[in-house]
Amino acid sequence: MNARRLGVGVSLCVLALFTSAADAAEGEFYGLLRARDLTPFGFLRLDMRPAHAVDIEPGSWALETELGYQNTWALSEQVEKYLVSLEPSGRRELGPQELQAIRDLPGENYLVDLESASLDVALHYKFSRAWSGYFIASAVSYQGGFLDSTIEGFHKSFGFSTYGRPAVKRNEVNLIYDLKSAQVTSFGAPTDGGFTDPTVGVRYTGLPMPQHWRLALEAAVKVPVGGRRQLLSTGRTDVGVQASLQRLGQRHAFFVDAAAVYYAGTQYPVRQDAQVVPTLILGYEYKLTDRTNLNLQGYLSQSVYSHKQTDLDELTGAKYQVSLGVRHRIERFLLSFAITENLQNYNNTPDVGVQLGLAYIPKRALPRPRP
Repeated sequence: MNARRLGVGVSLCVLALFTSAADAAEGEFYGLLRARDLTPFGFLRLDMRPAHAVDIEPGSWALETELGYQNTWALSEQVEKYLVSLEPSGRRELGPQELQAIRDLPGENYLVDLESASLDVALHYKFSRAWSGYFIASAVSYQGGFLDSTIEGFHKSFGFSTYGRPAVKRNEVNLIYDLKSAQVTSFGAPTDGGFTDPTVGVRYTGLPMPQHWRLALEAAVKVPVGGRRQLLSTGRTDVGVQASLQRLGQRHAFFVDAAAVYYAGTQYPVRQDAQVVPTLILGYEYKLTDRTNLNLQGYLSQSVYSHKQTDLDELTGAKYQVSLGVRHRIERFLLSFAITENLQNYNNTPDVGVQLGLAYIPKRALPRPRP
């Protein structure tokens, strides 16, 4: 009897697996995770959002929102050594004494300690089978946040370096730049936040491609409608282009996004020159069920700092980030959740970022029949 029950149980499990696989094959791909880069270094520049893979009917629209939250603790090597030396005497709120000690350190130095939340609301409209347009309204807030203790606990549990965090009071905003091009200090956020520059873009998908392949071309412009505002707008117009190559299989999809943005530069907090910033995103998507997909993608972008501003490798080095996410469709709604971690150059990207997304797609286009 036990053997019979075991056989029935195994059969049911195998049947469930095959059913899940069949259901997943009938699902759809959503494309790359849509959230933009949350790095505070160059955050205000135009950053082309990774291309999606969802079709809507011509003459229809879709609405998507992306909420991103990140914690950044980035500092130069000399500042890290200085803060580590203060750890035995406990935490402190940074002030004039610590600032002077940092300025007295050899070479160039900096400390960026903050958390920020960003909100993007994008409206898409499909003009024809090949052409669509979008408008993105964005806002950001800056604060000391709440993730410092969690990150410190994670580092301690796995034996990672403290990077000087235990010497500084938690959940504060500290911005210190002592570079050859600028000396800027702010204990506390210079602004609580507000609306940032909106983005307008167009997308073209009409190029003929082999079976299972798709190519999407995009162009976008960031418009400084409110003029230059500290940590909210550079006051300058950025333009960018992007090409997204998508290989959509039965349950697996692969993506390559290549973008180039003309960044017009900024003056605050550190001057950055006008330049072309390339970005590369590699991604993979897996249909877990007919409504739930998993995403893994890597982000590589050139730093906006050059040796004209600083000779610190931490700031001039490329930015590397990896994101892991899950998305689930409920009728006309698409829910997204992702976690982003920095890689290799830890002192020019957020320690951790969390992204939540909600898209409303009232009229999805029917899948194209396979030959």
